[in-house]
Amino acid sequence: MVRYETMFIVNPEIGEEAVAAVAEKFQGLIAENGEIESFGEWGGKRTLRYPINDIKEGCYYLCLFKAEPTFPAELERLYRINDAILRFLIINKDAE
Repeated sequence: MVRYETMFIVNPEIGEEAVAAVAEKFQGLIAENGEIESFGEWGGKRTLRYPINDIKEGCYYLCLFKAEPTFPAELERLYRINDAILRFLIINKDAE
């Protein structure tokens, strides 16, 4: 298994409960396909450096996990099709 770090920003305009549901959904998905080392809010709701689709704030989440090398591609695909995700990043920590 390879160590990864992922950060994603959720649109806060969908409501607090929906933001928590999106974060929980991705936490569950990562747990099903790997081993979570840590997961949580990363500073909570913060002002974005620049607007994304006219949205000026975002809820940041950070996760460290271990998974098979094929999983990040699937995770990226799921981030892209979820309208609540404004931005995301997946980093291979073993490649550093």
